[in-house]
Amino acid sequence: MTASLADNSVIRFARGVRLQHDRVRDRWIIQAPERAFIPDPVATEVLKLVDGSRTLGQIVTELAGRFTAPVDVIGRDVHVMVTDLITRQVLTA
Repeated sequence: MTASLADNSVIRFARGVRLQHDRVRDRWIIQAPERAFIPDPVATEVLKLVDGSRTLGQIVTELAGRFTAPVDVIGRDVHVMVTDLITRQVLTA
């Protein structure tokens, strides 16, 4: 499933999974059926861009511009994170 992950892969949350801001605790939470994750601040910035219409490449380009970082470095890190979250059935491509 992740072998086909490419820059033109559209990234979206898996069915029943969403990113939600907990206003009381002032943190982001990934909510899924019968489980929840608290992403770190870097993962949160990536996940905020997952809208079901952006491609992996567009997400990487946006983050590289936002944080003034090399696209190849950001791309590697985002690819690893997205691949891990696909394996955990949090994201799909």
